Amino acid sequence: MIGNYLHFEEAEKGIFILTFNRPKALNALNAELIEELHNLIQHQIIGNTNIRVLLVTGTGDKAFIAGADIKEFLPMDSNSALSFASKVQDLLKTFESLPYPVIGLVNGYCLGGGSELALACDYIIASENAIFGQPEIRFGIMTGWGGSQRLSRSIGKNRTMELLMTGRSFNAREALSMGLVTQVVPLAELMSTGLDAARQLVALPANALRLTKKVVLRGQDMEVYQACEMESQAFALCFANANKNEGVNAFLEKRKPQFNIK
Repeated sequence: MIGNYLHFEEAEKGIFILTFNRPKALNALNAELIEELHNLIQHQIIGNTNIRVLLVTGTGDKAFIAGADIKEFLPMDSNSALSFASKVQDLLKTFESLPYPVIGLVNGYCLGGGSELALACDYIIASENAIFGQPEIRFGIMTGWGGSQRLSRSIGKNRTMELLMTGRSFNAREALSMGLVTQVVPLAELMSTGLDAARQLVALPANALRLTKKVVLRGQDMEVYQACEMESQAFALCFANANKNEGVNAFLEKRKPQFNIK
């Protein structure tokens, strides 16, 4: 599927790529792009049983997503800003809750709303030229699409406070040191690295991946022992699936497991 601002395609069996494609604006998120993303998720992504892993990136080598389209903020008042923020937050909640691994492949600028979308991915691989930041404070506002909450859950309160209060940008190596990204690679190797990661995940049982993601996301907002109880219940569900016997037998027999990946 090729839209005005989004490309969505199956790269290999089970591996799909979502590309933000507004290069003249450094892939900035305007209202039209956000609506296109909403429609894509609702009509082509949710319920698509062919998707096992989703890779998310931006067109070109300059930007993943440079942020929101700031000029669209000028006519907004408090009521319209609240409506807009609530709509995008609902969209990112849906995106974050997709029942399979979602990997952000960050190339170039990943600022403001772009950072908030990347944070809704399960993890991030960055190119060496990636630049991160939440510069909203410098425009007289603050994060509004979940950045304050997802960032603090990712890297901790103190560092989040410093980044949000100063609005400074930082490079991929600093992002790696603080745990925001899991890997930094040359720009030319970003997509191949993402595809390699996706291939590893596609070979694993979808039921266990789905439960792992669900437990991690829901557990963040629970009391620790309640979250551990949820984990034990999910662990038990894995034992009701044939993949458990295949995985254990393959280990004992020193062979590669042949999981049912559905």
